[in-house]
Amino acid sequence: MNFYLYLIMISIITGDIINSRKLPSNIWLDGLKRILNAHGLQPKNWEIFRGDAFQLEVSEPEEAMRIAIQIKAFLKTVKLDARMSIGLGDKTYDASKISESNGTAFVRSGESFDQLKRQKNTLAVNTGNGDFDNEINLMLRLAQTFMNNWLVQSAEFVLTAIENPTLSQEEMGVKLKINQAAVSRRRKRAQFDLILELENHYREKIKSITP
Repeated sequence: MNFYLYLIMISIITGDIINSRKLPSNIWLDGLKRILNAHGLQPKNWEIFRGDAFQLEVSEPEEAMRIAIQIKAFLKTVKLDARMSIGLGDKTYDASKISESNGTAFVRSGESFDQLKRQKNTLAVNTGNGDFDNEINLMLRLAQTFMNNWLVQSAEFVLTAIENPTLSQEEMGVKLKINQAAVSRRRKRAQFDLILELENHYREKIKSITP
């Protein structure tokens, strides 16, 4: 059933895998589906289309940055990457497929996504609030100076830490099959504390501009 909605703020993540043909899709597809499926149902809340493009609706807008970083970290574990845009806004038309739904969140995500390749950028935000977007996108461009260069071990650490936020350093070591000293080194090499600061800052700022 398709119907119109009262205006509720959501986030839409639009993305595509960079150089996806370098690897067989079975190496990355199941892992990407696992992440997307944790946040909704296919095709209502997420879809993968054209082989390597995807879209995800995030009902709690403050969660979108964490999810985008999680997707990026996963892809880096298989030596791939993605371009992603986060659009914040409303959903005015709710269809059975996310690709047929509409609203300002979809429009803003699409507009920002279209600019990524031209700007040689891999992650951006469009909320319709110029001051917010300028600040967060500057922070993202700075963060990408190390995020885009994560090696497999750094990406594995980030992915595991995001998906298991309550684990102690000792427990992280058990999960990654490394000692605590190696956990500490990987955390530092991945600049994970800066990632947490960025994500927390985004989360708090989003709350200040949403109803």
